[in-house]
Amino acid sequence: MQNKLKIINDPVHGFIKIPHEILFDIIEHPFFQRLRRISQTGLLNLIFPGATHTRFHHAIGAMHLMFTALETLKLKGVEISREEEKAAMLAILLHDIGHGPFSHALENMLMDDWHHEKLSLLLMNTLNTEFDGELTTAIEMFQGKYYRKFFNQLISSQLDVDRLDYLKRDSFYTGVSEGNINAQRIISMMNVDLEALVVDAKGIYSIENFLTARMFMYWQVYYHKTAALGEHLLVKILDRAKTLISEGKELHASPNLAYFLNRHKYLKASDEDVQRFTELDDSDVIQAMKEWQDSDDFILSYLSRAVIRRQLPKTVISSHPFAEKLVMEKVKKTNEFFGIDNGEELVDEISRSLLPYSADRQPIWLLAKNGEKVKLDQSEHQILSSSITQVNTKYILAYPAEI
Repeated sequence: MQNKLKIINDPVHGFIKIPHEILFDIIEHPFFQRLRRISQTGLLNLIFPGATHTRFHHAIGAMHLMFTALETLKLKGVEISREEEKAAMLAILLHDIGHGPFSHALENMLMDDWHHEKLSLLLMNTLNTEFDGELTTAIEMFQGKYYRKFFNQLISSQLDVDRLDYLKRDSFYTGVSEGNINAQRIISMMNVDLEALVVDAKGIYSIENFLTARMFMYWQVYYHKTAALGEHLLVKILDRAKTLISEGKELHASPNLAYFLNRHKYLKASDEDVQRFTELDDSDVIQAMKEWQDSDDFILSYLSRAVIRRQLPKTVISSHPFAEKLVMEKVKKTNEFFGIDNGEELVDEISRSLLPYSADRQPIWLLAKNGEKVKLDQSEHQILSSSITQVNTKYILAYPAEI
C-alpha cells in the first residue's frame, strides 16, 4: 500500500507535512498538477528574475499555514475535529485551482466574467463527485456557508493564510525584503471568539506590520509599473488575437487556446469548457506569442515581441490621470513612426488602485485579556492602521519606446 503521508521540502516554510491521505490524492490529481505550470506572479520575472514560482508552490504553502493555524487554535482551547481540520486544509489547498494561464491577467479574457473563484468552485464540485463527497465540508467552508465562520476567515479575509503565504513567498522569490512578514508570529496571535477569527491584542504590531508589508509589496512588486504593463500586454495580445479570429484571420495556437479564442459568451460553462480549461496553462500562451511575433498583423506581432523579447514599451507613472492632449500626441507620433493608422492600440493609460486596509469590510478584531473586542483601526495602541484606510491610485502611461 502506498504511503500518502508525505513530507515536502519547501524553501519558504521548511518541511511541510501531509497529515491526511485525501490531501495527497488531490495534490496528485491532474487538476492540481496543472498548477505547476501556472505562474504565481504572471510576468513578474521580467522585472524580478527570481519570480518564477508557481501556484502549486503557493497552494501547498497555504495548506501548511492552515495546519499551523488550526494547531495553534487547538492549543488555545478551540474545539476542532479531525474532519474539520481535513476540510479546512482541502479548501485552502484548492482555493486557486481555477486560476488560468498567468493567473489574474487572463481570467476574464478567456472565459469572460468567469472569475477564478467561480472556476475554483466548479472544479471543486467536479472533484467532490470524483471523491464521493469527501470535499462537501471543504466546499461549504470555501463558500462561507459552514456554520463556524472562522474557517472561512482563515481561507479568505483581510488576515488569511492565503495572504500570509503569498506575501512571504513572493518576497522570498522576488528578493523584496519589505514583504517578508513573520507568518508564525501572526498565526501564534490568532484566536477565536464566538466562532469568529480574532487576534490577541498583544499581536497588534505584528498585524500592522503585515498590513504595511502587503501595501509595500503591492506598490513595489505587484503594481510596479513594468509589472502592470506586462499584465496589460498579455490581455491586449489575447484581445487582439480574438478580434483577428472573429474577422476570419487564421492564427496558430494550441488546440485548447484556440478553442477559447474562438469562443464568445459564457452563460454557463459546458463540460468541454471545463475539460479544456484544465488542460490550459502558461505554456500555451507563451507558445502562441512566440508564433505571433511573425504575424502579418503589425499590432499583434509588435505586442508579442514586446513580451517574448522583453522589448517593452516605455512607461511613465503619475498620481494623476494623464492629459488627453499628451496621450493623443503619443498616438500621433506612433502613427507617424510606424506608418500605421491605429497607433492608439499601442498607447495605453493603465491605472492601479489599492485600499491597504478596509475598516468596514471584514475588519480585523483584537481580543483583550478581559474578553473585550475592538476593531484594529480603533485601538488606542494602533500606530498605522487608521492611516492606511484610504484608496490610493497610480496612473501609468505606456507607449512605444521607439518614439
